[in-house]
Amino acid sequence: MSAPSLIPRRRAALIASPAFLLLAIEFFDELAFGLREAAWPAIRNDLGLTYGQVGVLLAVPTVVSALLEPPLALLGDTGRRRALIVTGGFLVAAALLASAGAPGFAWLLVAFSALYPASGMFVSTSQAALIEASPGDYDGVMARWTLAGSVGVVGGPLLFAAAYAAGAGWRWPLAAMAVIAAVLAMGAWRRLPANVAEGGDAPGMRNLARELRAALRRGETWRWLGLLAMSDLLLDGLFGFLALYFVDVAGASPGEAGLAVAVWTVAGLAGDATLVRLLKDVRGLVYLRASAFAMLAVYSAFLLTPGFAWKLAPVAVLGLLNAGWYAIPRARFYASMPGRPGTNEAIAASFGLVTGLIPVGLGLVAERWGLAAMMWLMLAGPIALIVGLPREERPLRAGGD
Repeated sequence: MSAPSLIPRRRAALIASPAFLLLAIEFFDELAFGLREAAWPAIRNDLGLTYGQVGVLLAVPTVVSALLEPPLALLGDTGRRRALIVTGGFLVAAALLASAGAPGFAWLLVAFSALYPASGMFVSTSQAALIEASPGDYDGVMARWTLAGSVGVVGGPLLFAAAYAAGAGWRWPLAAMAVIAAVLAMGAWRRLPANVAEGGDAPGMRNLARELRAALRRGETWRWLGLLAMSDLLLDGLFGFLALYFVDVAGASPGEAGLAVAVWTVAGLAGDATLVRLLKDVRGLVYLRASAFAMLAVYSAFLLTPGFAWKLAPVAVLGLLNAGWYAIPRARFYASMPGRPGTNEAIAASFGLVTGLIPVGLGLVAERWGLAAMMWLMLAGPIALIVGLPREERPLRAGGD
């Protein structure tokens, strides 16, 4: 058989693999998330939302998810991951449809509060399954996972911009995301093995609860939880307010704000693609600390630069610099308890009770002192990484760097 004839078959086998489907679920999740973040000005204007209400819409669903996700995540370590992924996918589809039809703040809050824990079942369980299937390569797996998500994040704002230009608004694109979620859930039911990432000696819930309590007593657990929360300020935190910042502070139109978000996400995609290769030669924590120092300077320049057009260059650099800000700390958190990705997810979800309050605080600060002043608080992210990262790179317990 000739070499050219083998290539299509290999590609087809890759696309049909469970790993590809799991990465596709992350792509979809970030596609829907990126669309929503770019649509915030249109949603705010259509429903008459205040900054405080936007903060509540970002925070309360996170807290609800933090209450519901931990026991569901623990179920993933008992061999029920496929059931969790499939159920979560259909629930995501239903919640997105409800969001698309929301007539006001209260309805949207309920829809988002259902969407977040459903996304945890669908996406976080997929991540846990992929991690368990790739022992010894946590940094690499998380870098590829983040890259798949970055492709989706880039597509979200572009999809919104196209819908906005076509007069479709923000509701029809959200409804389209619901259809995609249902298709992926059906694909997970048909293509993932019933025992996806399931060990033959899966522990019971009582043993898993005991392991979870032991993990919560370790200082290493709290180090990485705290660094993940603080690094997120210039990831999802900035993403949540970026379009509003360009409209309300930089004087851009909603369409121009969508373009700015697209610039940020495209640069982030380039950074994540580079990171996959970079981690083969550079230790993750060395890179992360260097990028934190650079972020201090560039983010300050972004806020101080006047006007819409002049802010596009620093916002692109910000997208490049935050590559790895989720993947590397998350990989270290997984490595702190190898063989128990579901338990790891349960702890991370529980910590959402704390991190879920951050957007509320940011929204209230913006409402009291203005959005421009609030944006300076996000410098706490790179400062925390500079101060809190370990000084020495330790080998990953499952065989990483």
